[in-house]
Formats: sequence, C-alpha cells, structure tokens
Amino acid sequence: MDIRIGVQNVAREVALETDASADEVTAQVTEALQNKSLLRLTGAKGETVLIPAEIIGYVELGKETSRPVGFAAGH
Repeated sequence: MDIRIGVQNVAREVALETDASADEVTAQVTEALQNKSLLRLTGAKGETVLIPAEIIGYVELGKETSRPVGFAAGH
C-alpha cells in the first residue's frame, strides 16, 4: 500500500510503500495523533519514517494491493 503524508510548512510530501494493512496504518496514525507522539512507519524495503504527530497535515492511504507471486504463464 502506498502512503502519502503531508507535513505542515513543507512543500514536499512524505511517500512510503508499506506491507501493513490500511487498518494497521490507521491505528498507528490515530494513536500518534491522540498521544501527540511520534508516528513511526516501516516501509516495504525496511526503511523507517518518523514524523512528530503535531506537524502532520494529512495522511493519504492508497489501495491495498497484493503482490503477484511466481512467474507469468508461459506460452
């Protein structure tokens, strides 16, 4: 799933691809906002993004997609 996060007073958004579900990401964002803590998200390639909750402008969640496994059908 692709995630885009707008940060206040920053022109460029933070983009991240993650294997987490929409419900998991929503829970993490909600918890960070309620506790005014640090939002910590881990990307599909193992990268970590840390954003202080008080500067989050918006969070946009893309569609959850399953990755194809194996090879395409041969001819």
